[in-house]
Amino acid sequence: MTPLKLNADMGESFGPWVMGLDHEVMPWVDLANIACGFHASDPDVMRRTVRLARKHGVGIGAHPAYPDLVGFGRRSMACSASEIENMVLYQLGALHGLCRAEGTHVRYVKPHGALYNDMARDADIFAAVARAVTAFAPDLPLMTLATRDTATVRELGQRHGIELWFEAFADRAYDSEGRLVARSKPGAVHHDPEIIIDQARRIATGQPLTTVDGSELVLTADTLCVHGDNEESIAAVRRIRDMLNTLDTAS
Repeated sequence: MTPLKLNADMGESFGPWVMGLDHEVMPWVDLANIACGFHASDPDVMRRTVRLARKHGVGIGAHPAYPDLVGFGRRSMACSASEIENMVLYQLGALHGLCRAEGTHVRYVKPHGALYNDMARDADIFAAVARAVTAFAPDLPLMTLATRDTATVRELGQRHGIELWFEAFADRAYDSEGRLVARSKPGAVHHDPEIIIDQARRIATGQPLTTVDGSELVLTADTLCVHGDNEESIAAVRRIRDMLNTLDTAS
């Protein structure tokens, strides 16, 4: 069993407004998804977060989004495919410049929020994001949602010549298809650390999760996300790290 990489969304503060517990989380994760200024962050926050990731040897990923600071990138927007391609390229370029200044580089791309969800459902949006990523760096992996059936998105990835990293979530509820329950619905985000840790363990070991309709769901993933804006999941991150390390040693 290939060990899961632990990732977290980072650098989502803006000016004097602080979001997340980046300094507490960064030492325990493998990958940091750094906001690129469209849904959160600013150049100062981005560079500080890049510097923090480099200090702890954490891989840096671009976390591009729709241009929606007010809605934190969680609202879908009526953007054309070319607009999406260009906005993703723009955000990749911004983070790349700050990474170069700190002697490091972008290792992968994980779209944020509504763009992430729209990409998983709409082949045209997936294609637009994939074109941006391959234009920037053909060998850069694209992180996308691990669902019950990933055959279609795997085919899309092959068509566009892009490596995919499938992602599961320790602190989110799933529907029967393996898609995330909308945040507007009750129970969409887990707040009990024991539930978060149990879900992380089940994903890591290939055991079934229980979806919102009571059915069983098995997810095959490359990376596991813990949200930095969820204090309960941050409280569990060290235990998740220890659990993944134990599984890695056992394998």
